[in-house]
Amino acid sequence: MAMRADDLIDRRRLRRKLTFWRVAALAIAAICLASAAAWMLREDFGAAAADHIAKVRIEGTITEDEELLERLETIRESRSVKGVILSIDSPGGTTAGGEAIFDQVRKLAADKPVVAQVGTLAASAGYMIATASDHIVARKSSIVGSIGVLVQFPDVTGLMDKIGVKLEEVKSSPLKAEPSPFNPTTDEERAMVRSMILDSYDWFVGLVAERRPLTRSEATALADGSIFTGRQALQKKLVDELGGESEAIGWLSTKGVDGKLEVIEWKAKSDSWFLSSEALAGAAARLMGLPDHGAGLLKELGGERLFLDGLLSVWQPENAVWGD
Repeated sequence: MAMRADDLIDRRRLRRKLTFWRVAALAIAAICLASAAAWMLREDFGAAAADHIAKVRIEGTITEDEELLERLETIRESRSVKGVILSIDSPGGTTAGGEAIFDQVRKLAADKPVVAQVGTLAASAGYMIATASDHIVARKSSIVGSIGVLVQFPDVTGLMDKIGVKLEEVKSSPLKAEPSPFNPTTDEERAMVRSMILDSYDWFVGLVAERRPLTRSEATALADGSIFTGRQALQKKLVDELGGESEAIGWLSTKGVDGKLEVIEWKAKSDSWFLSSEALAGAAARLMGLPDHGAGLLKELGGERLFLDGLLSVWQPENAVWGD
């Protein structure tokens, strides 16, 4: 049955409307994506067009974080950043990681005033990084200190004996690949590791003595691994002031930074909402039927703090409950 002319006209009109709305929907989606990208760039790069105080969070276990080092260098080069707040909440981590961030912060502080604001914890390598700033602010109940270095390795020889496993090895010299979890540690091996630890410890204490108003002997007396509250740390000259972000801004104002400037957090580039590890972990948690806070559990199960290569500067009390 042939279609009437009116029906053909109506159908073509409907097709044109459908095509219009499809194009409109794509245009709206493109505008939304562009707006989201612009917003994320503002968040990631601290709205570089306007003068502001940059805030950088240093949290969790410290390792050699290339992204963080690059971010600190970008802040140093930014003309719109007038001052920097390092918000530190870390138990420490690898000594090499702390050293790398320390050096980058000192480079930054040569061009802009930098203040460290301690949250719950700035221990070991976390405190090392705090000393790279020119002023340290801590809460009265913050945990500060744990100046020292350690190496940890397991001994599974008892387990190997129980399950009947023996290790055969051929090596060029007795100390090669030692200490090993598969052999009892000898006095010679312990002496080698202790010599290495004491050398790094001497360097760490030297940093504290150089950066804080302490003599070498005073810094050494405090570098026995002890931790202190913010109040105690102030008395021992490990921090300069008690308080939070407002006190940090107050110190920046004494260095010529306008205290009324907006404080903008410079986040890691991966913190974009659709790429962030937290967002992905949250999505994975929900897929497994876990609540959103299950993402934190997944992060811990990732083994972030289970194994760290190299010398460690980390506060790690027994049975500690870790949290971000």
